Amino acid sequence: MPNPTAAMLVIGDEILSGRTRDANMYHLAGELAQRGIDLCEVRIVSDVQARIVAALNDLRAGYDHVFTSGGIGPTHDDITADAVAAAFGVGVDIREDARAILAAHYQRTGLELNAARLRMARIPDGATLIDNPVSSAPGFSLGNVHVMAGVPAVFQAMVASVLPGLVAGAALYSQSLTIPRGEGEIASDLSTLAGEYPDLSIGCYPFQRDGAFGATVVVRGADKGQVDAALVKLADLFPEAVA
Repeated sequence: MPNPTAAMLVIGDEILSGRTRDANMYHLAGELAQRGIDLCEVRIVSDVQARIVAALNDLRAGYDHVFTSGGIGPTHDDITADAVAAAFGVGVDIREDARAILAAHYQRTGLELNAARLRMARIPDGATLIDNPVSSAPGFSLGNVHVMAGVPAVFQAMVASVLPGLVAGAALYSQSLTIPRGEGEIASDLSTLAGEYPDLSIGCYPFQRDGAFGATVVVRGADKGQVDAALVKLADLFPEAVA
């Protein structure tokens, strides 16, 4: 049976403008790989509701899970909850369980639960809350869409809350060798090796160090025996390679 599939939708003008570097995709990809869920696509969209809705509807139709990051804070441009509600054709409003979580948090911190902060309790109808042990304001899941904060520490905590409840697949096993040759010198042999192991992913990642070209070849697959066998063949082809 094939692994479950996933996509990620990164939401925010700050990512597209270059003011903020996204770290959440890197984290999510690693966590999904360990669970045997294949991250197949990542999109970045601006804070425009129509674009978020269009991207979300496309992704949720094509993959088993969609993870979003960004746009669920207290400011006017945090419109992800509205966009998700529009995509599913449901209402969105302040929900009492989310309000209670925020009220308890701000009581503990001595801050006011004002109208801006209360926006973080607006949840689409039918959604379930995602726990946020870092700053309390919850994310939510609706259908196969999991909506999380853009702040990396909060995003990571929400991912940890969501993943145990998802059906896992076969985690991928990975091995790599670094070969001190340019891609053009090793491409033919890599193509032959890939043909011998069609169930494996064999990726070639070139680099240049101190004026010399090289490439790191990464072999990944669910079958550890096949990965190890392919790596042995790769080492035989390029005895100068290092692990």
